[in-house]
Amino acid sequence: MYLFSDRLYRKDEIVLDDSKKQVIFTTINNQTILDWLREHDFPESFIEDIRSEEQSITYEEHERFKLIILKYFIRDEEDELHYQDENVVIIVTENTFIFLARSEKVIKAITAKLYRRYRQSDSLPYITYTVIDIMVDHTMWIIDRIDDTLEEIEDRIFADDLDEQEVQKHLYFARRTLNRISKLSVQSTDVINKIYNHLPVDVRKKLKYEFIDLKEHLSYTINESKSYLDRTGYLQNLLMGFMSNRMNQAMQRLAAISLIFLPLTFIVGNYGMNFKYMPELDWKYGYLAVWIVNILIAWLIFRWLKKQKWI
Repeated sequence: MYLFSDRLYRKDEIVLDDSKKQVIFTTINNQTILDWLREHDFPESFIEDIRSEEQSITYEEHERFKLIILKYFIRDEEDELHYQDENVVIIVTENTFIFLARSEKVIKAITAKLYRRYRQSDSLPYITYTVIDIMVDHTMWIIDRIDDTLEEIEDRIFADDLDEQEVQKHLYFARRTLNRISKLSVQSTDVINKIYNHLPVDVRKKLKYEFIDLKEHLSYTINESKSYLDRTGYLQNLLMGFMSNRMNQAMQRLAAISLIFLPLTFIVGNYGMNFKYMPELDWKYGYLAVWIVNILIAWLIFRWLKKQKWI
């Protein structure tokens, strides 16, 4: 569990105090937090939403509490472009800001970035904005990283040592990640509008430009994720076309080799027939002549295929 005051503290136990400002980061299953919420009439339906892994992005209000559920993207070990989304929960009361996540890795990532921006005088609405901004910036970083990787993939498609299976895997997971980011960013935009609209008028005036900046960043993630989603489709088509072209070249070479040996097979087949009267069989130079004819035919066909750039 983490506690912000004048600086960041790491504590195993924190006594929640309604009379002073507290900024707390901990895991979703922290029983101390859940008990405190129940004691302060936090709706049981909200607790079910917090614990549900399938809960979508949402914003809810109930008397003293504001509940915000958003998504944070975590890299999956299966592929460098595969990111899974995980629920994060923000609960805001008059004097308390609580951030809940299922993974301690997410909590450490958020607190490390918030620590560089946090001031003791920050209001809870501003802290809420800051945490959401950190999460959106993280999503933007993922999109930029995917963009850099797609550029590398585009260059690798024409390399001699291309691993088609690996590239297809990268493109598949990039599409999944970008598609998920696009959908969730649209939902996040709606939630952020609700957060801003439910702030007191004086707070809205103070944070107007911060939330405008936040919505612009979300608009960027939506537009760029859709753009790069189209790019992955283009790269998949490019890869399939390149693989098809390589297959055609291989088939062309096989056809060229068959074309060389086809007339030779015809000649050899003629001399493999068991006829009694075949003049060339009694000729002293018959065997040599057949070899010369075979080599000459093969050479002429090879030269013609070379001219036609079949081989």
